[in-house]
Order: sequence, then structure tokens, then C-alpha cells
Amino acid sequence: MIMEHIQFIAPEISLLCFALLIVLLDLFITQKRVLPVLSVIGAIVAATFIIVIWNTPPVGLFDKMISIDPFGLFFKLLILAATVLVILASHNYVLKFNKFQGEYYALLMLSAVGLMLLVSAINLITIYVALELSSISLYALVSFLKDKKSSEAGLKYLILGGVASAILLYGMAFIFGLTGNTCLTCIAEYVRGMPFKDLQEVPALMIGLVLIIAGFGFKIASVPFQMWVPDVYEGAPTTITAYLSVASKAAGFGVIARVLMTVFGLPVWLHNDWAMIIAVLAAITMTVGNLVAIVQTNIKRLFGYSSIAQAGYMMVGLAAMGLTMGTKENVTGGLIFFLLSYTLTNLGAFIAIIAISNKINSDEIEDYNGMIKRSPLLALGLTICLISLAGLPPTAGLIAKIYIFSGAVNMGLAWLVVIAVINSVISAYYYFKIAKAMWLGTPVTEEKVDASWPEWLALAACVVGVLALGVVPGLFMNLTTAAVRIFGI
Repeated sequence: MIMEHIQFIAPEISLLCFALLIVLLDLFITQKRVLPVLSVIGAIVAATFIIVIWNTPPVGLFDKMISIDPFGLFFKLLILAATVLVILASHNYVLKFNKFQGEYYALLMLSAVGLMLLVSAINLITIYVALELSSISLYALVSFLKDKKSSEAGLKYLILGGVASAILLYGMAFIFGLTGNTCLTCIAEYVRGMPFKDLQEVPALMIGLVLIIAGFGFKIASVPFQMWVPDVYEGAPTTITAYLSVASKAAGFGVIARVLMTVFGLPVWLHNDWAMIIAVLAAITMTVGNLVAIVQTNIKRLFGYSSIAQAGYMMVGLAAMGLTMGTKENVTGGLIFFLLSYTLTNLGAFIAIIAISNKINSDEIEDYNGMIKRSPLLALGLTICLISLAGLPPTAGLIAKIYIFSGAVNMGLAWLVVIAVINSVISAYYYFKIAKAMWLGTPVTEEKVDASWPEWLALAACVVGVLALGVVPGLFMNLTTAAVRIFGI
């Protein structure tokens, strides 16, 4: 029976094998350029295995520890795509830690393995183990530059991440103590059979739900669990900052959506309660993120607060998704579409930032002045991504916000959408502050800024994706709605 299940976790196994191969080869070869090539091949092999099993009916593996379904497979492909793009963007950046390239690529792939297991986990134990596998790798990667800022960022991420893990585990303990199960579907059956009509009648369930939301809130950078973001984003290698902002966040939303929709989906009063909790947190998160981003002068810290604000928009979709309980595909698929859009957009912006900052050796926005004269294509690519982040046509960001906001309005969250629209207007100020510096600023030097061909390839893929999602969103929306049909009731 176990051997029959192995084929379904072949993506994770193959990626793990390539990570170990990279560690071993790093000991014997002097030509380190082989390592990123192997890393990309490993991700492509894993993606191929996912495509092969894409049409497989949903199946639970290893006594309901892992689920193979379109929802998890979609997120796995998204994580692998982000991993490949970050590897390509690392082409020149890894020279900052040239002696540790093998460890860098191996840890990046091990983190991806953890995130892939996380989005398909259907057991509290599996969720926690997968979360720690990805987190431990990221703790090391954040401090990889080994300078003062990077070491401080790694330490803060480790300490706060440990606290968040403890909170999450405590919440899981309450749920286990109440239900006697760690399997998500088993817990759901117990919860649905309870005779209560309000969370206040079940203190253990209420405490467990709040603690779980808090634990995952750290992963998705939701207020008030966002305190690690600006310092970690600024101190970490920029490539890892990019990875944290998209892959880690996408996996976080994937697992919290699965847990909330599966375990706390019914009865109706329960999913209405947690949906309103998420809605209130969304309003606070997007407002705090946008207001604090306005005063930032460091582009990585600015994108850190932008990431917090974007998490708030995604939580609007999560709240609407909870209220529908999977009965409206356009609402439930809107969140997944937004994650796809955000991944391509934010990665595209960071790839341009990596290429520019690596050349000018600065992350200050004022040093981006006149970049259109020094590197027209990089400035144009970054500007397109900024337009998408602001939610303007003809980019993916506009369509993503339309899907999420319209779904929220249909579910009676018009007040939240009003707050979100106001925040979108606020965000345009600091996004276009960067664009203004690049297009209208006076360059401090005429020295040209260029990128390597892997960086150009990654940036082009992101920009094309951002425009394609904005112009022909229907094709991609069909894919995202298919991914969430497992929640239909």
C-alpha cells in the first residue's frame, strides 16, 4: 500500500533527491554554475510529476496524512514556479556568498519541499512538521549574508517564528483535546456533530481557532503578527526576500484556507464567526501596511509593508470564501487567482530590484533616480509590476482585485471593500514614488545597469504573465476555480 502512495509524493521526493545531490556535488566540483542548472532541472522534474497526476481523483495518503487533490497540486506548481524564478534571479547575487552556493540552492529546495507538503497536509501533525521543515531552511537562508543586518534578521525571524510555532501548536493541542483527533476530516465530523450554536458555548474550540489563526497569521504577515516583516525583508538576501514574499505567503494562505474550510466549515454559525474575524483583521492589516509603507525610504522595507498590505487584500478573499463555503466558484477562485497574480507581480518587481541593487549596491529609493536612462528595460519591467501592485489596467493586479472585491460585496462585505479600495488608492502613492524616481529623477551617474540572461528570462516571464493575466484572465480563472472545487458543499 505504501509503495502505491509513493507515486503521488514523487514531486517532493524528486526535489529532495536533487537537493541532496547538489550538496554532494558541491563538495567535489569547482564549476559552481552547474548547481543552479541542477536546481532548475529538479524543479522541472517535480513539476512534471505533478502534471502527470493532475487528473487523479482526490485521494488521502498514509492514513489521511496527505491529500492529493487539485487544490494542493495547484499550490505546488505555484511554489515550484516561484522557486525556479528565484533561482534564475540568483545568478549574479550568489557571488555575495560564493563559497556557499551549494548550501544556498539545497536549502531553497528543501524549503520548497516543506511548503509543498504543507499545502497538501490534511493532518495537524503533518501540517506542523511541514511548516517546520520549510521554516528551518528559511531561518538559515535569511541570515546567509552573515553581516550585521542579515544576522539580526535571521535571529529575529528565528525567535518570532518559534513563538508563532508554539502558538499554533498550542491551538492544535486545544483542538486535539476537544476532538481526540488530528485528522482534519475527522475533526470536522466531530465539530459538525456538536449541539452548540455559538463559539462562546465551546471555549476550547474558540481558543483553538483563535490560536490557529494567530499561528498562521505570522506565516501570511497579518497584523498584529507582522512585526518580523520589515527587518527580515531588509536584512535577508534580496533573493530570499522575494521568495518569502511569494512562496511562503502562498503556502500560508493555502494551508489556512484548507484548515478553516475543512475543519471549521460547518455548522453555519462557525464559518460565519471566523470569516468575520478574518474580515476585521484584513481591514487592519491593509491599513497598517499601506500607511507605514508611505514613509519608507528603503525599497526592501517598503516592499515589506507592501507585502503586509497585500496580505490584507488576500484576507478579504479568504473572508468571502468562508462566507460562501465553496458554493460560489467565482468567490472561492478569486483568492487563488489573486495569489497567482501576486506571485508573478511581486517576483517580477523583486527580480528587477535584485538586478538594479546588485549593480548600484544600494536599496535606497533615491538611488533609483533616473534608472530609465541607465537601464530602460529594467525600469520598464519594474514599472509594469508596480502598476499591477497598485491594481491598474491592463495588468493582473486589477483583475485580481475585481474578482476578490466583487465576491466580497456579493457576500455582504461592502464595508470591507470600501476600506480596501481606499487602501488601494493610498498604495498607489508609494508605488508611483518609485516609478517617479526612475522616470523623472536625475541619475547620480550615467553608468549603465545590466542584468544576466537568467535574470532577463525570469523578469520577462513575470512581466508576460502579469500582462497575460490582465488581458485574458478567463483562461486562468478556470484553472483556479477548479482548484477550489474540493471545498464545494
